[in-house]
Amino acid sequence: MAKVIDITEKLTFDGNPSLIIKGKKLEVNADAPTMLKVMGLMSTGEPGLSEILKTYDLMFPEKSQKEIEKLKLSFHDLTVVIQNAIELITGEDMSQGEQ
Repeated sequence: MAKVIDITEKLTFDGNPSLIIKGKKLEVNADAPTMLKVMGLMSTGEPGLSEILKTYDLMFPEKSQKEIEKLKLSFHDLTVVIQNAIELITGEDMSQGEQ
């Protein structure tokens, strides 16, 4: 018989983290498959418009996207939101070198 190991107790099921913008709590998809796709999109150097849009769609559930759209952010501010969402999940500071 094949060996079976239950690792459930070693895993965390905390749910998704959130960003707060102007008092609005915005959920960020933090599941591993989503983040692997996001990291793949962002690892190609300087992400283009296509990569940024795909990342936005992957990382933010529809409810969060609707709240972001209500904020009428500039494109620059939207990229700041996306970068901070990635940093929130990965713990990496992606803004190093930016002014």
